Amino acid sequence: MPISTSTDPLPPRAATGWRSPLMLLMIMAAAMQLSFAAWWNLMNNFAVHELAFTGREIGIQQSIREIPGFLAFTAIYVLLVMREQTLAYVSLALLGVGVAATGYFPTAWGFYLTTLVMSVGFHYYETMNQSLSLQWLPKEKAAAGMGKIIAVGAFAQLVAYGLIFVAWKTFELSFSTVFLFAGLLTLCVVGFLIIAFPQFREGVPQRKSLVLRKRYWLYYALTFMGGARRQIFTVFAGFLMVERFGYDVHEVAGLFLINGVFSMILAPKIGSWIGRVGERTALTVEYIGLIGVFATYAFVTNATLAGALYVIDHAFFAIAIAMKTYFQKIADPADIAPTAGVAFTINHIAAVVIPVVFGLVWLVSPAAVFLIGAGMAFVSLVLARMVPRDPSDGHEVEPLFSRAAPAPAE
Repeated sequence: MPISTSTDPLPPRAATGWRSPLMLLMIMAAAMQLSFAAWWNLMNNFAVHELAFTGREIGIQQSIREIPGFLAFTAIYVLLVMREQTLAYVSLALLGVGVAATGYFPTAWGFYLTTLVMSVGFHYYETMNQSLSLQWLPKEKAAAGMGKIIAVGAFAQLVAYGLIFVAWKTFELSFSTVFLFAGLLTLCVVGFLIIAFPQFREGVPQRKSLVLRKRYWLYYALTFMGGARRQIFTVFAGFLMVERFGYDVHEVAGLFLINGVFSMILAPKIGSWIGRVGERTALTVEYIGLIGVFATYAFVTNATLAGALYVIDHAFFAIAIAMKTYFQKIADPADIAPTAGVAFTINHIAAVVIPVVFGLVWLVSPAAVFLIGAGMAFVSLVLARMVPRDPSDGHEVEPLFSRAAPAPAE
């Protein structure tokens, strides 16, 4: 049965087939990765080889990149004048424009400016993506659905990394050419989404004001520590590959290509696994693994082992689905959109500070950066053990030293 062409938004469950909300979320994830993955692949090499950045400048640039994430709570005010789905489209378009322009401003200040533009689009999109996913996907299928969204995004990463890996040396591409092509691809997909998909209703009408609730404190704490952990990977692990081990553009692309394959294959399985074992167990596995990865980063001297650590580190990101489904289970449905913005802001408090501060630490001792990261992962592990086995509204936190109830028999 064809979907109505009425301008009234459709209930999410009224849409079936390829024009469903889940499919829309998956294609938006692909559109984001087509440009962001290419930008991320080239970013360190562009900074080092074209702009002669050191740890100091890369720290400043990465802090600038995180400022829009810190201000993500302002999305709730933008929603006073447009719907969440529309804001997601606008954000993706802004991301594409920022990436496309990057190579045409080959100065430190130019890179800082295009990074800011790209980042505004990226972080507003991520805020809307999280909010719409939690509203449109049923609780019992949310983790599996998010796994599929990550897998499609990973496939788009594979396309971007694969093209760069094959074409960079073969056609002697320039940074400006690749940035431009990647940004335009995202803009083309956004145009397709606007034409092909109807507007869907959000779930329960969302509050159009900031929401901070005491009972969400554990989610806020996990989110804050997740932002700190992410910076160790995104800023310093990648920089380690280029500065210490001399990875070239096509070699970084190959590393990212492996990450994309792992995400595409593992993310749906991880989502289903989280649905079976629960958020508490999943987060515990993630943080124990990260302690080992970060501690090993500190002392690694072999380029191949460093690359393997980078792949393992990236694989753990899919388990962050557990943090989102934990919130979905404890949240008032009307709090999802405003809390998504607040959560991104909390996530980026550390993200704005860490690149600059740790960039200075890096100049003295790169190993110290990763050892501090291992300590952060330990704090996250303690918080993860406070997540209830069966979280719900009214059962948001479990005492640290209590014995978790056994899972019900199936």
